[in-house]
Amino acid sequence: MKTPIYFLSALLLSATAALAAPVVLEQPLPVLSLQDQHAQAWSVKADTRLVVFAAERKPSNVVMEVLGAQPKGFLESRQAAYVADMSRVPRFMTRTFALPALREQPFTVGMNLDDKQLADWPRQEAAITLIRLESGHVNSIAFVRNAAKLKMALGITTP
Repeated sequence: MKTPIYFLSALLLSATAALAAPVVLEQPLPVLSLQDQHAQAWSVKADTRLVVFAAERKPSNVVMEVLGAQPKGFLESRQAAYVADMSRVPRFMTRTFALPALREQPFTVGMNLDDKQLADWPRQEAAITLIRLESGHVNSIAFVRNAAKLKMALGITTP
């Protein structure tokens, strides 16, 4: 009877390790299994070339400001995806304020609510992480702290 328990324990440990996979240059981007703001399954698509990742409120607000001003389908047209780490936001705040606000946006966001899943993703205080991909492999990691730099990374030109 111990064998099934050991097998189950090993399976759970390997699943947990997969959830906490770090982002490493020249390696494949770890597979994410998230939900979007509409409670639909969400993952980074195979053709994605840029992942915009916000792990704090201030950077997230900058992303919302920039992406909220773009037309529906903008991220997809840029082969980009937005991932928000909301694991530190109290559940009440998420349900009451964050989700309703996100549902009104013209873009889709992969939402992380598990404090372990993105724990090893690169981040800097008050910065948006930009992860560039080439055929699913991490090509570069950069950090931006303002709307102008994010717009530049997304190829948004202002007249």
